[in-house]
Amino acid sequence: MDDRLPASSLPTLRQLQFLTAVKAEGSFVAAAEAIGVTQPTLSAGIKELEAALGAVLVERGRAGALLTPAGAEAADRAERALRDVEDLVRAVQAAGKPFSGVFKLGAIPTIAPFLLPRVLPLLKKKYPRLQLQLREDLTARLVDGLRARTLDAAVIALPYSAQGIATAPVAEDEFLLLCQQNHPLAARNDLAPEHLKNEQVLLLQDGHCLREHALSVCRSGLGHGSADVGATSLPTLVQMVAGGMGVTLLPKLAAEGGVAAGADVAMRPFAEPIVGRSIGVAWREGGQRQEEAGMLAEMLQALFKTSANPA
Repeated sequence: MDDRLPASSLPTLRQLQFLTAVKAEGSFVAAAEAIGVTQPTLSAGIKELEAALGAVLVERGRAGALLTPAGAEAADRAERALRDVEDLVRAVQAAGKPFSGVFKLGAIPTIAPFLLPRVLPLLKKKYPRLQLQLREDLTARLVDGLRARTLDAAVIALPYSAQGIATAPVAEDEFLLLCQQNHPLAARNDLAPEHLKNEQVLLLQDGHCLREHALSVCRSGLGHGSADVGATSLPTLVQMVAGGMGVTLLPKLAAEGGVAAGADVAMRPFAEPIVGRSIGVAWREGGQRQEEAGMLAEMLQALFKTSANPA
């Protein structure tokens, strides 16, 4: 016995898009604007969807559009269905053609501005059909994006363990000391972590994985000294150091990317190089784009090797 529903009772993808837009925007007017249709068109589509499903999905009132319990359930399932359809389209388009069509790449803020300008031209040159969509965010939110299939891969700092997420290391990123030009540590050639034990070490705010990597170095030799004031970004951290608020540990990738250019600061390597973090690529295990994520990791590995051993 065929228990499938007749096609006439199934919602269209457009109707599902209308519903998810209402959920996201909270009003018919804003939802219509967000997806580029008129408000009457969206309203009619929602009414048709309600008729097809036999349930009221949206309550309309002065405060906006509020999803009913049935509407909330339908919207959650609609979001998953739309992602599945996107995966289907992208998988078919990319079949046998790596990096063709849309590829959604994330990167953490302490890597994105310094690495992406080096790798994006290479990707576009090698894969002219690539439509790259970029997102810069903190690691936890990027991993959530991988799980939700709103991202295909992410460049993050390792180690990072998360269920269902695979990673591949790309390169190790050394820590440099950043201090004012006239700071006593700027003249040392035997710089070691223990020399920072009486220094005010400035850090990024909570949530940045670089903060934890820096703290791990501090704990190994400092004992104390991290600042209560946290910076929101590496450029801000550089300016805090230039202003005499303390010293900091700066990733070599950011230093080579010019984050401290023009600032009255000194950058000094440690006598024994300190690996501050490992840079890697993460992706969803079993995802449609995992092969391309692996290819991206290999490309980044080659890029770092070339940078370390120029011809």
